Amino acid sequence: MTQHTLFVCTTCASTWENGKRVGISGGERLLAQLAQQHAEWELREQFTLQPVSCMSACDRPCAVAFAAPGKHTFVFGKLSADEATLPEKAAAVLNCAELYFEKPDGLLAWAERPKPMRTVVSRVPPLSAARSA
Repeated sequence: MTQHTLFVCTTCASTWENGKRVGISGGERLLAQLAQQHAEWELREQFTLQPVSCMSACDRPCAVAFAAPGKHTFVFGKLSADEATLPEKAAAVLNCAELYFEKPDGLLAWAERPKPMRTVVSRVPPLSAARSA
């Protein structure tokens, strides 16, 4: 079985003072909620949860990405959430990850994704497709 990765930007929605990050970022809160739900998720063995220090989606925080060998990589944004909506946002991420897992090429139609997952920052073709183009 191909290993999938769910990347989560931990710098997203940070507060900065005097050039230094202060407190817990929105990305770190999202990661913590995802980790909690990931532990009970039926696909936890197929998806590695991977924190990333920056995904360069600063104008659309919080960002997550799905990647797997031979599949398109998707980077999603605008997943910032307050404490009350974090469980809902994390559930949408994992629901969308299930759809991604089922697709042999990883392509996800806009209409089939949960509403919080409709902001795509980028879609990168599989490395094998890029080499043959």
